[in-house]
Amino acid sequence: MTVRMRHTKSQRNRTRSHHALKAKVLAKCPKCGEGVLSHRACGNCGTYKGRKVVDVLAKLDKKARKKKERELATQEKSEATDRSLDATELSK
Repeated sequence: MTVRMRHTKSQRNRTRSHHALKAKVLAKCPKCGEGVLSHRACGNCGTYKGRKVVDVLAKLDKKARKKKERELATQEKSEATDRSLDATELSK
């Protein structure tokens, strides 16, 4: 039978110092602005690297689908108005 080694408080605490949880680093989706993990498709709009890869509306039930369609439509309208306010157009 082997002799068990003692673990002092300092040794125990040094070990536990690496057990802390780290906050997730989220990037913003370029289309909708939602927080997204890097190298993952956006769960809100279904885009990855500027192209649509997941049909988000197909995965939702009817009530949630209508809500999401309205949300995306208002978002696209706001993007269209933001793009139309160009410096060359304002100077005319």
